[in-house]
Amino acid sequence: MTDDQLSLAIITASVRDGRLGPAVADWFLTQVKERAEFAAQTVDLIDHQLPLVLPGPGKDVPLETARTRETLRSVLVAADAVVIVTPEYNHSFPAVLKNTVDWFYEEWTAKPVGFVSYGGLSGGIRAVEQLRQVFAEVHTLTVRENVAFSMAGNRFDEAGRLTDPGPFVQSAGLLLDQLQWWGRALRAARAEHRYPR
Repeated sequence: MTDDQLSLAIITASVRDGRLGPAVADWFLTQVKERAEFAAQTVDLIDHQLPLVLPGPGKDVPLETARTRETLRSVLVAADAVVIVTPEYNHSFPAVLKNTVDWFYEEWTAKPVGFVSYGGLSGGIRAVEQLRQVFAEVHTLTVRENVAFSMAGNRFDEAGRLTDPGPFVQSAGLLLDQLQWWGRALRAARAEHRYPR
Protein backbone atom coordinates (compact mmCIF):
# COMPACT_ATOMS: atom_id res chain seq x y z
CA MET A 1 0.00 0.00 0.00
CA THR A 2 1.28 3.45 -0.91
CA ASP A 3 0.63 6.74 0.88
CA ASP A 4 -1.69 7.79 -1.95
CA GLN A 5 -3.90 4.73 -1.60
CA LEU A 6 -6.91 4.25 0.64
CA SER A 7 -7.14 1.10 2.72
CA LEU A 8 -10.47 -0.57 1.93
CA ALA A 9 -11.76 -3.39 4.13
CA ILE A 10 -14.27 -5.70 2.41
CA ILE A 11 -16.26 -7.71 4.96
CA THR A 12 -18.26 -10.80 3.94
CA ALA A 13 -21.11 -10.97 6.43
CA SER A 14 -22.85 -14.33 5.89
CA VAL A 15 -21.76 -17.49 7.68
CA ARG A 16 -24.52 -19.85 6.50
CA ASP A 17 -23.86 -23.11 4.72
CA GLY A 18 -24.29 -22.72 0.99
CA ARG A 19 -23.87 -18.95 1.21
CA LEU A 20 -23.36 -16.82 -1.88
CA GLY A 21 -21.36 -14.17 -0.04
CA PRO A 22 -17.85 -15.24 -1.09
CA ALA A 23 -18.79 -15.19 -4.78
CA VAL A 24 -20.31 -11.72 -4.44
CA ALA A 25 -17.29 -10.47 -2.49
CA ASP A 26 -14.88 -11.95 -5.04
CA TRP A 27 -16.68 -10.19 -7.87
CA PHE A 28 -16.59 -6.88 -6.03
CA LEU A 29 -12.90 -7.35 -5.29
CA THR A 30 -12.23 -7.63 -9.03
CA GLN A 31 -13.84 -4.20 -9.42
CA VAL A 32 -11.68 -2.76 -6.64
CA LYS A 33 -8.52 -4.15 -8.23
CA GLU A 34 -9.26 -2.01 -11.30
CA ARG A 35 -8.85 1.06 -9.11
CA ALA A 36 -5.27 2.00 -8.22
CA GLU A 37 -6.44 4.34 -5.47
CA PHE A 38 -7.50 1.44 -3.24
CA ALA A 39 -5.56 -1.23 -1.38
CA ALA A 40 -8.12 -3.88 -0.40
CA GLN A 41 -8.13 -6.24 2.53
CA THR A 42 -10.82 -8.91 2.73
CA VAL A 43 -12.38 -10.32 5.89
CA ASP A 44 -14.78 -13.25 5.92
CA LEU A 45 -16.71 -13.37 9.19
CA ILE A 46 -16.95 -17.14 8.98
CA ASP A 47 -13.26 -17.13 9.90
CA HIS A 48 -13.59 -14.41 12.58
CA GLN A 49 -16.68 -15.09 14.68
CA LEU A 50 -16.91 -13.45 18.09
CA PRO A 51 -19.02 -14.69 21.04
CA LEU A 52 -22.55 -13.35 21.35
CA VAL A 53 -21.93 -12.39 24.98
CA LEU A 54 -19.76 -9.29 25.17
CA PRO A 55 -17.46 -9.13 28.20
CA GLY A 56 -17.97 -6.43 30.79
CA PRO A 57 -15.36 -3.71 31.40
CA GLY A 58 -12.08 -5.12 32.65
CA LYS A 59 -13.16 -8.72 32.09
CA ASP A 60 -10.73 -11.14 30.52
CA VAL A 61 -11.74 -13.01 27.38
CA PRO A 62 -10.55 -16.43 26.18
CA LEU A 63 -7.32 -16.36 24.19
CA GLU A 64 -9.01 -17.35 20.91
CA THR A 65 -11.58 -14.58 21.34
CA ALA A 66 -8.82 -12.09 22.09
CA ARG A 67 -6.97 -13.11 18.92
CA THR A 68 -10.09 -12.81 16.77
CA ARG A 69 -10.95 -9.44 18.29
CA GLU A 70 -7.45 -8.12 17.70
CA THR A 71 -7.40 -9.35 14.09
CA LEU A 72 -10.66 -7.58 13.32
CA ARG A 73 -9.64 -4.52 15.31
CA SER A 74 -6.41 -4.16 13.34
CA VAL A 75 -8.32 -4.34 10.04
CA LEU A 76 -10.85 -1.72 11.15
CA VAL A 77 -8.21 0.63 12.59
CA ALA A 78 -6.20 0.49 9.36
CA ALA A 79 -9.23 0.95 7.11
CA ASP A 80 -9.96 4.31 5.52
CA ALA A 81 -13.25 2.88 4.20
CA VAL A 82 -15.31 -0.30 4.60
CA VAL A 83 -17.60 -2.25 2.29
CA ILE A 84 -20.07 -4.70 3.81
CA VAL A 85 -21.11 -7.60 1.57
CA THR A 86 -24.40 -8.74 3.06
CA PRO A 87 -27.39 -10.92 2.24
CA GLU A 88 -30.92 -10.19 3.35
CA TYR A 89 -32.28 -12.79 5.76
CA ASN A 90 -35.91 -12.42 6.88
CA HIS A 91 -35.98 -8.76 5.78
CA SER A 92 -32.81 -7.98 7.74
CA PHE A 93 -29.08 -8.61 7.94
CA PRO A 94 -27.12 -11.50 9.52
CA ALA A 95 -26.80 -11.63 13.30
CA VAL A 96 -23.05 -12.27 13.00
CA LEU A 97 -22.67 -8.86 11.37
CA LYS A 98 -24.55 -7.03 14.13
CA ASN A 99 -22.45 -8.87 16.69
CA THR A 100 -19.26 -7.80 14.92
CA VAL A 101 -20.38 -4.18 14.83
CA ASP A 102 -21.22 -4.32 18.55
CA TRP A 103 -17.80 -5.61 19.56
CA PHE A 104 -16.19 -2.38 18.33
CA TYR A 105 -16.94 1.32 18.54
CA GLU A 106 -14.14 3.81 18.05
CA GLU A 107 -12.71 1.63 15.28
CA TRP A 108 -15.75 2.48 13.11
CA THR A 109 -15.78 6.19 13.92
CA ALA A 110 -15.67 8.85 11.19
CA LYS A 111 -15.16 6.41 8.34
CA PRO A 112 -17.28 5.80 5.23
CA VAL A 113 -19.12 2.51 4.84
CA GLY A 114 -20.64 1.18 1.62
CA PHE A 115 -22.80 -1.84 0.90
CA VAL A 116 -22.92 -4.65 -1.63
CA SER A 117 -26.11 -6.59 -0.97
CA TYR A 118 -27.85 -9.59 -2.42
CA GLY A 119 -31.09 -11.45 -1.97
CA GLY A 120 -34.43 -12.14 -3.65
CA LEU A 121 -36.57 -9.49 -5.33
CA SER A 122 -35.30 -6.68 -3.10
CA GLY A 123 -31.63 -7.45 -3.68
CA GLY A 124 -30.91 -7.00 0.01
CA ILE A 125 -32.02 -3.37 0.14
CA ARG A 126 -34.07 -3.86 3.33
CA ALA A 127 -30.98 -5.20 5.10
CA VAL A 128 -28.97 -2.20 3.90
CA GLU A 129 -31.55 0.33 5.10
CA GLN A 130 -31.46 -1.20 8.58
CA LEU A 131 -27.67 -1.25 8.56
CA ARG A 132 -27.62 2.48 7.83
CA GLN A 133 -29.30 3.04 11.21
CA VAL A 134 -26.90 0.70 13.00
CA PHE A 135 -23.80 2.32 11.52
CA ALA A 136 -25.05 5.82 12.30
CA GLU A 137 -24.93 4.87 15.98
CA VAL A 138 -21.21 4.05 15.78
CA HIS A 139 -20.53 7.37 14.00
CA THR A 140 -19.83 6.10 10.50
CA LEU A 141 -20.98 7.74 7.31
CA THR A 142 -22.83 5.40 4.95
CA VAL A 143 -22.50 6.42 1.31
CA ARG A 144 -25.58 6.77 -0.87
CA GLU A 145 -24.65 4.44 -3.73
CA ASN A 146 -24.72 0.67 -3.30
CA VAL A 147 -24.66 -2.49 -5.40
CA ALA A 148 -27.73 -4.72 -5.03
CA PHE A 149 -28.09 -8.15 -6.64
CA SER A 150 -31.76 -9.07 -6.90
CA MET A 151 -32.54 -12.75 -7.49
CA ALA A 152 -28.88 -13.26 -6.74
CA GLY A 153 -28.97 -17.06 -6.82
CA ASN A 154 -29.71 -16.90 -10.55
CA ARG A 155 -26.94 -14.44 -11.35
CA PHE A 156 -23.89 -16.53 -10.43
CA ASP A 157 -22.91 -19.79 -12.10
CA GLU A 158 -21.75 -22.98 -10.37
CA ALA A 159 -18.16 -21.69 -10.35
CA GLY A 160 -19.26 -18.52 -8.54
CA ARG A 161 -18.91 -16.23 -11.57
CA LEU A 162 -21.36 -13.43 -12.24
CA THR A 163 -22.99 -14.32 -15.55
CA ASP A 164 -23.90 -10.78 -16.63
CA PRO A 165 -21.80 -8.19 -14.78
CA GLY A 166 -22.72 -5.30 -17.07
CA PRO A 167 -25.60 -3.84 -15.05
CA PHE A 168 -23.57 -3.90 -11.83
CA VAL A 169 -20.22 -2.50 -12.97
CA GLN A 170 -21.53 1.07 -13.10
CA SER A 171 -23.02 0.83 -9.60
CA ALA A 172 -19.78 -0.59 -8.23
CA GLY A 173 -17.82 2.20 -9.89
CA LEU A 174 -20.00 4.92 -8.39
CA LEU A 175 -19.87 3.26 -4.97
CA LEU A 176 -16.08 3.27 -5.15
CA ASP A 177 -16.05 6.90 -6.35
CA GLN A 178 -18.06 7.92 -3.30
CA LEU A 179 -15.93 5.83 -0.94
CA GLN A 180 -12.81 7.43 -2.38
CA TRP A 181 -14.19 10.96 -1.92
CA TRP A 182 -15.36 10.40 1.63
CA GLY A 183 -12.39 8.21 2.51
CA ARG A 184 -9.92 10.94 1.63
CA ALA A 185 -11.99 13.70 3.23
CA LEU A 186 -12.52 11.85 6.49
CA ARG A 187 -8.94 10.59 6.70
CA ALA A 188 -7.73 14.18 6.45
CA ALA A 189 -10.30 15.33 9.01
CA ARG A 190 -9.35 12.60 11.50
CA ALA A 191 -5.70 13.56 11.17
CA GLU A 192 -6.43 17.23 11.77
CA HIS A 193 -9.10 17.13 14.48
CA ARG A 194 -10.27 14.70 17.12
CA TYR A 195 -13.79 13.52 16.33
CA PRO A 196 -16.28 15.01 18.84
CA ARG A 197 -18.42 12.68 20.94
